[in-house]
Amino acid sequence: MKRLIIIILIGLVVLAAGLYALDQYWIHRYDSLIAREATLHHIDPDLVWSIVYEETYFSPWKKGRNGEIGLMQVTPVVAREWAAESGVAPLEQRTTMDTETILRDPERNVQIGCWYLEKADQDYRNSPGREARLLAAYNAGPSRAAEWSRVPSGAPPLTEQQFIARIDISSTRAYVTSILDRYHRVRSAKNASPSPRGSVTSAVRLPGR
Repeated sequence: MKRLIIIILIGLVVLAAGLYALDQYWIHRYDSLIAREATLHHIDPDLVWSIVYEETYFSPWKKGRNGEIGLMQVTPVVAREWAAESGVAPLEQRTTMDTETILRDPERNVQIGCWYLEKADQDYRNSPGREARLLAAYNAGPSRAAEWSRVPSGAPPLTEQQFIARIDISSTRAYVTSILDRYHRVRSAKNASPSPRGSVTSAVRLPGR
């Protein structure tokens, strides 16, 4: 009986180690892609990684309730805006199914998602709590984020917490808070134990999912 218990315990340890290794592979398999596109679009790769974690947990086939597609849950409307501004053959001339196929491609999806974040960042680059504003714009739209950011002429800009308190859509406030929490933990983990060059995050399993 004692030998059987030892064998079972060893088996459980091996299984746990295998599941951990699989999970680490899963959440870090797009690190180089995220780092490349985020850097090209002047966005912190750790923030993009945290968005993907929240949106789809790195599942490129996922589709949202409002038509969002792929890793970063990009909408066809945003993809068409990107195509128009980037000089790519107009996506509006393609079928809906073809647009979905494009957005299910991880490289294209992250490229367009980072492009959209960079557009929003033009308004908040020097603002305190910049990341919260970017996340609100990404989730609820730039016009709502701008409204929540507005202050009287001459008044100081809102802090991160003041801005979050202004978000009057509960799902967006929860979205922003959740991603910011993960983002700050990723940054803290990297500062405590620097990642290998080129890695988006340190190889730690982040709680919260």
